[in-house]
Amino acid sequence: MARSLVDLLTTYATHQPDRTAYRYLATGDVDGEIQEISYARLATRSRAVAAWLQERGLAGSRAMLLHAPGLEFISAYLGCLAAGVAAVPGVPPQGRAQNHRALTRTKRLIADADAKVILGGREVVAALGAMAEHLPELDAIPRVATEDILDETAAAWREPDLTADSVAFLQYTSGSTSAPRGVVVTHGNLLDNERVITARMGHTPEAIAAHDGELFVSWLPVYHDMGLIGPVLNTLYLGATATLFSPLHFLQRPDRWLRAVSHYRPHTSGGPNFAYELALRNAGPQLLDGLDLSTWQVAFNGAEPVRAATLRRFADTFAPAGFRRGALYPCYGLAEATLMVTGATPGAPPVLLETEPGAHADAAAVGCGRPGEDLTVVIADPERQEELPEGETGEIWVRGASVAKGYWRNTLATRETFRATLPGHEGRFLRTGDLGFLRDGELFVTGRLKDLMVIDGRNHYPQDVELAAELAHPALRPGCTAAFSVDAGTDGEQVVLVAEVAPEAAGEADKITDLVRAALGEAHGLSVREVVLVHPGTIPKTSSGKIQRRASRAAHLDGTLSVVGPPAAG
Repeated sequence: MARSLVDLLTTYATHQPDRTAYRYLATGDVDGEIQEISYARLATRSRAVAAWLQERGLAGSRAMLLHAPGLEFISAYLGCLAAGVAAVPGVPPQGRAQNHRALTRTKRLIADADAKVILGGREVVAALGAMAEHLPELDAIPRVATEDILDETAAAWREPDLTADSVAFLQYTSGSTSAPRGVVVTHGNLLDNERVITARMGHTPEAIAAHDGELFVSWLPVYHDMGLIGPVLNTLYLGATATLFSPLHFLQRPDRWLRAVSHYRPHTSGGPNFAYELALRNAGPQLLDGLDLSTWQVAFNGAEPVRAATLRRFADTFAPAGFRRGALYPCYGLAEATLMVTGATPGAPPVLLETEPGAHADAAAVGCGRPGEDLTVVIADPERQEELPEGETGEIWVRGASVAKGYWRNTLATRETFRATLPGHEGRFLRTGDLGFLRDGELFVTGRLKDLMVIDGRNHYPQDVELAAELAHPALRPGCTAAFSVDAGTDGEQVVLVAEVAPEAAGEADKITDLVRAALGEAHGLSVREVVLVHPGTIPKTSSGKIQRRASRAAHLDGTLSVVGPPAAG
């Protein structure tokens, strides 16, 4: 039985050495430059990196990975695992003008992880040298371009003594409501969650064989848990093939995603809800005529609120290209549980639940599926820490072997988040900080505990408010709205809504504002203090596309939002 992904890589390199593990579309296009790496080559490159780390006595330490999108990251990541070094995936520096926030985050991660080495691609390592004045921490840390580590180095590799409790990597959370924290993921956590993903997504040997081993197509960033644990590591876990390309190439032309799915015909592909919205904007007749999505079995949708309207429109729009509604696959997970917690049933249409009698169908709650086998999900009262009956909304708690070890060097946060107990249940639970409810075993996620707004003694979930606003006018960009409360003095807490609006609709700002106010009054009984319309792409989001409501609130109070017109105050 495999003790780690390192063991599995050795097995596949021996028994199917020539099989393509990963291919990378260098331009994002199926007819552009394509780079491939076989299982045998992947094992050699990973062992070369591992031996380089071992020869420098770095086993047991942390390595920061700063690679541009491409195959080199995978060899470096697996090299860390094969050396007994904890990998720390980070966001590489991009562009000539470095983003101050990205630099600040990199500095924080290097310091927090106490990284002893930085692994990157040649261009990234060169860029880091030029950035030394902004990152003096770099001077004390060796940096190496992993392409420059020779294949011959692999001969010196020594198999590490890994156990289920050995630390595989630190996954720094994207920080939608707080500063990023390093989640300590063990080799045992990784293997268990790959088991969960495999079972919940229907990645059976028969299904993989029916797709000629083509398991994933993905543009998701590999430094984020959804892009790493799913497309990259589940492919390795099963000895299959994945097609990858850059998130930037997807954002530049979202049609590349669907063209790659049509061309390579994988079993599984997906992303956050906003990705499906971007794909819909480019769904003209010319694109539809050239697509065949009939073999796409699992179109997963997670990491941010799943919208019923998006699911309906995507299924309807791409049905002429062979896409089936049963392929839509809402799911729920988080870094603290390695990745997946719940997932839909492959082949079955999404479970929708009408939240209010007579409400718009597109406002229905979307079920995020059922827990993986041996994962326990309960809904608890976050204050009393008691289990709630079915149908009641509370905090989502999770228990199982996929739940990570804790937060890196943060005993207090680990105790608060990973060590919860529940009367009537054995073992410790992970407190996710997410709100939801269970109905017939299906999990419905309603929001974040810390984002909850209490107005006039009533609870309001920002996701519900944001969705009602977006449905009020088509110019409001789906998934690009932030609702939060502010202290209005003697008037108590009041709601502010910030929404990205299409540029061509700027002249309709007053009309849009009136419609949003009316919609929120009718749907939620809310009187909105301000409706602030901002330019596209300016609302703060995490690396996985989640709205950062705290950051949006801070920008609003600081007056730094990119406002389309003067804010419409109530």
